[in-house]
Amino acid sequence: MSQSASHSPSHAAGTPSFIPTYAGVLSFMRRPYTRELAGVDVAVSGVPLDLATTFRPGARFGPAAMRAASVQLAELKVFPWGIDPFADLNVVDYGDCCFDAHDARGIHEAIVAHARTIVGAGVRMLTFGGDHYITYPLLVAHAERYGKPLALIHFDAHCDTWPDDNPHSLNHGTMFYKAIREGLVDPTKSVQIGIRTWNDDFLGVRVLDAPWVHRCGVQAVVDEVKTIVGDAPAYLTFDIDCLDPAFAPGTGTPVPGGLSSAQALEIVRSLTAVDLIGADVVEVSPPYDHSEVTALAAAHVAADILCLMRARKLARAERA
Repeated sequence: MSQSASHSPSHAAGTPSFIPTYAGVLSFMRRPYTRELAGVDVAVSGVPLDLATTFRPGARFGPAAMRAASVQLAELKVFPWGIDPFADLNVVDYGDCCFDAHDARGIHEAIVAHARTIVGAGVRMLTFGGDHYITYPLLVAHAERYGKPLALIHFDAHCDTWPDDNPHSLNHGTMFYKAIREGLVDPTKSVQIGIRTWNDDFLGVRVLDAPWVHRCGVQAVVDEVKTIVGDAPAYLTFDIDCLDPAFAPGTGTPVPGGLSSAQALEIVRSLTAVDLIGADVVEVSPPYDHSEVTALAAAHVAADILCLMRARKLARAERA
């Protein structure tokens, strides 16, 4: 059974001091729901958008599914870290970004404004999609806060750098083309992991495609990421279709031959040296999921990202 969101026992007579895992408010890892950002280190929030998909919809339900799948992660210390990350990392669930789904041209700015509010308060963001388009407006706000261009660590089956010169398009396959062309992302300090679709021009980004990962192994991926990114401020974006459909069937554009959940989690956990300034986990589509396996994988990736953010906070404190 999991502890309550506050991890504090009730003093009411006859009232249990715990909430069963299958009950209670479904915030991410039982973190308190609030829009008060004073003293907060990380705000978890959702962007329930799937209007930019090119195949199967349903990712609008992704943030809720990831929150629901996270309840077991609130029971124990996080594996394999062996820590309660919230002992020294103040994390809240900020709720979801609000936008008018019937006004497509207002969506980009709504997401930018949502992110500006959070990062402008000095709070790091862990965002749940929604389709992968959401990373583009998130990068706008992060580049404003941390300086551009940013390094990008991108887990995906798709490079998402196909050409698109329409400034108003909502397309989850072209946003990094725009981000690079607009100077939000430095391709020479960016890496894409798990790719298994073709593009004639990867715009200078280092691609560690899925066959390379399978052939060279997890440690080689980690070493390559550290070499490419260095000490640059880095944004991590994890499209769940980076995983093979055997491990993540609940997604909009599945591609065979991907990473296993074990490979992906081990890579993410090994990125403690990266200066991680923000992250997202996207493209979970619950209507195509089975027994929540996709949402569970995404929730575990998100929990490990929080542990990375905790590690960076402690490292900054030591240097100070």
